[in-house]
Amino acid sequence: MPGIRRWFALIADGASALGERRVQVQARHEAELLAERQRVAEARRARPRDPDPARAVPWGVRVAAEAGWRFLVLAAALWVIMRVIGSVRLVVLAFVAALLITALLEPTVARLHRAGLSRGLSTALTALFGFVVLGLIGWFVVWQVLDNLDNLSGRLQEGIEELKRWLLASPFHVTEQQINDVAGSLSDAIGTSTSEITSTGLRGVTVLVEIITGMLLAMFSTLFLLYDGRRIWQWTLKLVPAAARPDVADAGPAAWGTLTAYVRGTLIVAFIDALFIGLGIYFLGVPLAVPIAVVIFLASFVPLVGAVASGALAVVVALVTQGVFTALLTLLVVLVVQQIEGHVLQPFILGRAVRVHPLAVVLAVATGGVVAGIGGAVVAVPLVAVSNTVIGHLRAHGGDDGSADGAPTAIEEERADPAAEPDQKPA
Repeated sequence: MPGIRRWFALIADGASALGERRVQVQARHEAELLAERQRVAEARRARPRDPDPARAVPWGVRVAAEAGWRFLVLAAALWVIMRVIGSVRLVVLAFVAALLITALLEPTVARLHRAGLSRGLSTALTALFGFVVLGLIGWFVVWQVLDNLDNLSGRLQEGIEELKRWLLASPFHVTEQQINDVAGSLSDAIGTSTSEITSTGLRGVTVLVEIITGMLLAMFSTLFLLYDGRRIWQWTLKLVPAAARPDVADAGPAAWGTLTAYVRGTLIVAFIDALFIGLGIYFLGVPLAVPIAVVIFLASFVPLVGAVASGALAVVVALVTQGVFTALLTLLVVLVVQQIEGHVLQPFILGRAVRVHPLAVVLAVATGGVVAGIGGAVVAVPLVAVSNTVIGHLRAHGGDDGSADGAPTAIEEERADPAAEPDQKPA
């Protein structure tokens, strides 16, 4: 009996100790859970309740967004400007033509004024002389074309017959019936298009009226620019914000110098091209050499495109009137003169002040032609050259630091702040 009681006592003591240890383990576990909950609660209270949503956007996306909306604003402004220019195209072209003529004639006015003549008399004499010269050039071109029209018509018929014989004898296996069918189709097309030709004639009258109006507007604008150009520039500066006015005022003379150099250089280069190509096709016996030379002179004011078109005209006239061999010689003359122009005359005469990349020239001419036709193609390149000078002058004198006043932008400040970096990389 005493042994059994001792065993029961031992078992009861072991069960009691096991229960106490279990209670201790459970209490320790609950304490750890409570401590963990307190740490989580403290972490939540320490976390900012209203974080900035912009911090979660990646840096590159934010930079692209800021650049994107600025680009959209610039594109919208450019679209509005182009729409306005398209609506008043005649006025804009006339004024730009007046600027080009003024850049050509203004040195003469200044020279006469320094010689002792009044500003009004110097302007009147220079403008009268310039307009008379332009009128004589136009009259000379019309006179030469009308005087040689009968000869060109006869040569054209002979050239067509020679071309027909060459096609019949060529290895292209062209038959006379096919040539007659093509000629008959052209005749039928011309005969059945009387209404279109009439409407084209009416549009031609409208275009002639617009040309005369534009010429008169350009003449009056040239007179006022020659006489009172400095005062007009001072008034224009008042439209510029006061903070940017000094830089724009300094960029004005640089832009005017670029425009003057461009007009003078282009005039000299066009004259040399017309002279040597005209002499070349004259000695080759090509008819209408003088009118073609004048056309080359006028077309040279459209860089690249004008030279190619006028040279092609000379080659076509030589091909139709004198044959293939003379056309090849004419092409050789045109290519030689144009290569000398591109590699010697333009760098030497125009210089670096008005140098524009050929791609920019092509794009400017194409854009100007689409917006305003031939007139737009003529004035596009000088506008690009002047804009290039103005932008370069403003960047050199106003500082190119990415902001208007040299202060860092909001993104630059945030990028430079080291405390802002951890928020952009959440755990």
